[in-house]
Amino acid sequence: MSDATRIQDKRELRWEVFIPGFVLIGAAAVWGLWDNKSMTATARSFFRWTLLTFGWAYALVTLVTLLLVLYLMFSKIGSVRIGGRDAEPKYPFWTWFAMTLTGGVAVGIVTWSVNEPLIYYGNVYRELDALGIAPGTPQAAQFAMARCFHNWTFIPYAIYALSGVLMAYIYYNKKDRLAVTSTLKPLLGDWVARGVTASLVDTLSMMAIILGLTSGLTMCITLLTTGVQHIYGLQKTLSLFVVTGIFIVLSFTTSTYVGLDKGMKKIAGLNAYFYYGLMILLVITGPSLFIVRNATAGLATWLNNFWLWSLDPVDIAGVPLNQFWTLYDWALWVAYAPVTGIFLAMIARGRTIREFLIVNLVLPAVFGLVWFSIWGNSALSIQMAGGVDLVGTIKNSNAVTALWEFLRVLPFNLGYIVVPINLFVIYISYVTAANATTNSISSMCIKDVPIGTEAPGYLKVLWGVIIGAIAIIMAAFGGTEQGVEGVKSLGAAGGFVVLFIFILQVCSAVKLFLVDDVVE
Repeated sequence: MSDATRIQDKRELRWEVFIPGFVLIGAAAVWGLWDNKSMTATARSFFRWTLLTFGWAYALVTLVTLLLVLYLMFSKIGSVRIGGRDAEPKYPFWTWFAMTLTGGVAVGIVTWSVNEPLIYYGNVYRELDALGIAPGTPQAAQFAMARCFHNWTFIPYAIYALSGVLMAYIYYNKKDRLAVTSTLKPLLGDWVARGVTASLVDTLSMMAIILGLTSGLTMCITLLTTGVQHIYGLQKTLSLFVVTGIFIVLSFTTSTYVGLDKGMKKIAGLNAYFYYGLMILLVITGPSLFIVRNATAGLATWLNNFWLWSLDPVDIAGVPLNQFWTLYDWALWVAYAPVTGIFLAMIARGRTIREFLIVNLVLPAVFGLVWFSIWGNSALSIQMAGGVDLVGTIKNSNAVTALWEFLRVLPFNLGYIVVPINLFVIYISYVTAANATTNSISSMCIKDVPIGTEAPGYLKVLWGVIIGAIAIIMAAFGGTEQGVEGVKSLGAAGGFVVLFIFILQVCSAVKLFLVDDVVE
């Protein structure tokens, strides 16, 4: 072990953050094991109440966030270099983009790019009832793409970008601590980063994303085991579930332990290449004309309704569509943003604020547009052709099964190629995202993370094991889909508190970038 590593591993733990986080996460796991149905129902009821009561706040703050980061990108502030005028980037541009893209997208984009358009198109959960759109029509297909564009592109990535650029500027330019509380100091002063307040803010932010990462792992295991069962006939058993979970946990904890340069950078690049390859393959072999035409029509529908959808607290589109989809998504992105912002900040040194926002807002949003256009329209085309009822699969089984059924019926027997590739992509997507998040969580538990260093490896492994153990236990003993729903509902409910932290971050960014003197 090198001297630098010894010094790094001797840095002092923030016990006031680590212990409460560990205890609360453990308590959630015990509750889930003891009575998963009760935990899920309680968390879901509370979360639905927060969306009905504060849906207007989510709608307003997310739209303001998008407008704010766009202003920063196009204003003279965009030329400010993170780390100072002489700071040089650590990673090549496209490597940096691969790390930011795959570090935040996880397995969601792989799953929902197929399922979400189909659900809207088929009005599976009555999403179209308040809109006067008939399910199973060309208009429904256009709307399906438009709503996916709204939910998966500029607004959600603006949420991450805001937390990230704020943290990067404060950490590298103002030389403050790598913690969520540091981003609130420009607005509230030094007191917020001391004592009980600092511990409370950082613990709540950390808890929200740990629960999110746990539910993501449970979903990843469920996706992989369901895919193996549906395509290859291998039955889902407790042993298969546990072995799959252990393999994933070993993968991302090992990658996290060896550090960003040796682990995350290489895995992110590989992950991105697989994303690009799958898109190209489906464009070449799929319904290219339908993809382009329906994507264009969907884009027009989205832009025509942008302000209406963005400011809808739930009263315009109704509960099934706006509360259970859009506001639910906004709540999760907001809950994860403060901690995700730490990771985005760590790899941004040497870039201008404009470059940061291009890579963390514009490029991933455009990627989302292209990805959903190709995958979503390919699935819609199969459904509209009438040969395979993917919507029926969702209604009769679940959205996870529909993804594998879609891959199985791809033209030219592509399923034989795409299914194993997609299994690997789902696996590596989670490993990459978990790597990034575990780095951030570990950094928050250390009193000082000098510029250019990371949290100690043992702490990353410890959090990886905790997250993995909870996910495997909750899914194995709580029922796979119910286990996912339980942890996800609890994380979303707990993340409600982070809404107010994020609102303070937005206000802090306004003061820091638009009122205070710029530090270069």
